[in-house]
Amino acid sequence: MTSFNKVKDWFISMGSPPFLYKWIMKYLPFMISLSLLLVFISLSWGLFFAPTDYKQGDAYRIIYIHVPSAILSQSIFILMAITGGICLIWRAKVAGMLLRSAAPIGASFTLMALISGAIWGKPTWGTWWVWDARLTSTLILFFIYAAIVGIYSSIEDKTKGDRAAALLSLVGVSMIPIIKKSVDWWQTLHQPSTFTLTQAPSMSPEMYLPLLANVLGFYFLFIALLFLRLRTELALREQRKNWFKQNILGD
Repeated sequence: MTSFNKVKDWFISMGSPPFLYKWIMKYLPFMISLSLLLVFISLSWGLFFAPTDYKQGDAYRIIYIHVPSAILSQSIFILMAITGGICLIWRAKVAGMLLRSAAPIGASFTLMALISGAIWGKPTWGTWWVWDARLTSTLILFFIYAAIVGIYSSIEDKTKGDRAAALLSLVGVSMIPIIKKSVDWWQTLHQPSTFTLTQAPSMSPEMYLPLLANVLGFYFLFIALLFLRLRTELALREQRKNWFKQNILGD
């Protein structure tokens, strides 16, 4: 069996709630420990050991929270759109569970990006908020996240809730390129993107490397939080199934 076939078989197996639940339980303790360790080290590196910026002073250090949060807010929504498409096309139950589990986490990272951006904006721009293209589009993304969370709270039928949230996630993903290109399309106070594939970073390595470490740490934190929520979602939806009663509850 080729490596591709092995990966394909593993991916297909992840669509099985019993397999997915056991897989999460196996790797959850490791993922929690690794994510907390990475976040602690990377945040300490950026907040306490990175050099002071010659223009903004120590106020710039909020970047080590703001930038990873902003990146995660967009990455999580893209993941939700992908799982939403799988949910609508193939009626995959696990995809709906993943979408529901990811939405509150993504909303939290988006809110963190907005709050940290406001904290950064006060000493930099002299105000907590401006109706800047990047800020406004990110706020709209937060409202879409909130709408998806609200769908799950208001629709009792989980299958209908999954499909409605999936549809909104596919429509809402159009905000991601708008957020990414807002600083190029409109005159804006917001600085250009810190991470680009076409240009070398403008920051010194002493500042850029801890920022890169924080982005990695936040990604692992998201995975750990997703595992926790997905485990709970699987238990709630599968608690009456025989596999759950026999293997988890011991009935």
